[in-house]
Amino acid sequence: MKLIVDMNLSPRWVGFLAGVGIEAAHWSTLGAKNAPDSEIMAYARANNYVVLTHDLDFSAILAAGQGEKPSVVQIRAEDVSPDEIGKQVIAALQQMAYELEEGALLTIDPTRTRLRVLPLRSRG
Repeated sequence: MKLIVDMNLSPRWVGFLAGVGIEAAHWSTLGAKNAPDSEIMAYARANNYVVLTHDLDFSAILAAGQGEKPSVVQIRAEDVSPDEIGKQVIAALQQMAYELEEGALLTIDPTRTRLRVLPLRSRG
């Protein structure tokens, strides 16, 4: 699994993830810093990346497009630094690696982790 770390997260995530053997690149090294989320998603899909973000817009893009890739990992916490929530993120990435390779939305907050398999479908 390889991750694109979104602009709203520190580049420190790249080194933190590498420290446990997860390949990652910060978006600032791959594309324009002001690129729209849809461009990041298209790049991730074309290059087999999972997007790591703090932005809810990515789940909205997944829902609207009803696509099966790329997977998105959302960190939903006030402090999104690797020092604060990094161990929880690593554990969730390792536990859900298969689902993320296949296509999923993984939401991690300080109290729980939720997984939805892609494509996202409305409930009801």
